[in-house]
Amino acid sequence: MVKALLGRKLGMTQVFAEDGSAVPVTVVQAGPCVVTQVKVPARDGYSAVQIGFGQKKEKKVTRPLKGHLDKVGKGYFALLREVRVENAEAFEPGQVWDCSVFAIGDRVDVTGVSKGKGFAGTVKRWGFRRGPMTHGCKNIREPGSTGCATFPGRVIKGKKMAGQKGNKRATTLNLKIIDVRPEENLLLIKGAVPGGVNGFLMIRKTNRVR
Repeated sequence: MVKALLGRKLGMTQVFAEDGSAVPVTVVQAGPCVVTQVKVPARDGYSAVQIGFGQKKEKKVTRPLKGHLDKVGKGYFALLREVRVENAEAFEPGQVWDCSVFAIGDRVDVTGVSKGKGFAGTVKRWGFRRGPMTHGCKNIREPGSTGCATFPGRVIKGKKMAGQKGNKRATTLNLKIIDVRPEENLLLIKGAVPGGVNGFLMIRKTNRVR
């Protein structure tokens, strides 16, 4: 079984370890996820499965997506994502994955959309240092020079400037699963994960060395 699931962040709490120490954990509703499509190299050029999570009203589903999901007959899903697998032929549409694919102690990467913080300046957004606040200095929180000299005479693409902070795809790597509760579809993951309460998450087994 592939160790990957879609889920929803429910919030944070703490549990107590065997030595009595408090461990901060994020509670995630992980699954159940339904396989909605199987992609094989002969037809699609690569091997993957598409999984769906969360319920969505039929009237809010586009007609192309409705036709796609009607082939499975498991309802309409709020989130669809692909998971690369080595042998896609081993899966079939309609299969259900739940959080029992993970075990206590597994290491996972969690991907979500970070909390949006609105428009922010360079000090808050990128951690720029402030200018001096004495001797009549007026450059306290300004970003300073952004351009170049005569050549190339423009602002380089990707320059760190003021703008929207957060509300972007973010991944927290190598987190430890503290508890697995299949009867409640819950995972307790040590530490914080991206996004706010009720935000969608992708949980995958990490490929990083511990």
